[in-house]
Amino acid sequence: MNEVVIKDNSFLRQFEATFEGHLAKIEYSSQERKLFLTKLVIPEEIVAEGFKEDFITAVLNSIQEKKLRVVPTSPQIAGFLRKNSQFKELLPVGIRI
Repeated sequence: MNEVVIKDNSFLRQFEATFEGHLAKIEYSSQERKLFLTKLVIPEEIVAEGFKEDFITAVLNSIQEKKLRVVPTSPQIAGFLRKNSQFKELLPVGIRI
């Protein structure tokens, strides 16, 4: 796994990572200690193997450190959570994917 450095751009409500000069982002909205991850945008110029997984993992780790919950409304992020059960505890009570 490669280390992906992320930035929480709260003004634009998105997590960002720059890779090979291109900006990848996960857009979110927040409500009552929950982050709704609404959109994953990875430029097609980023073709590195495993970047998407590393980026989502870094974002989820950051959210976990802040003791927030995650509601994945993006199909790509929901699919990632389905495959990676170590992040299931980030889901609010009653939310299953």
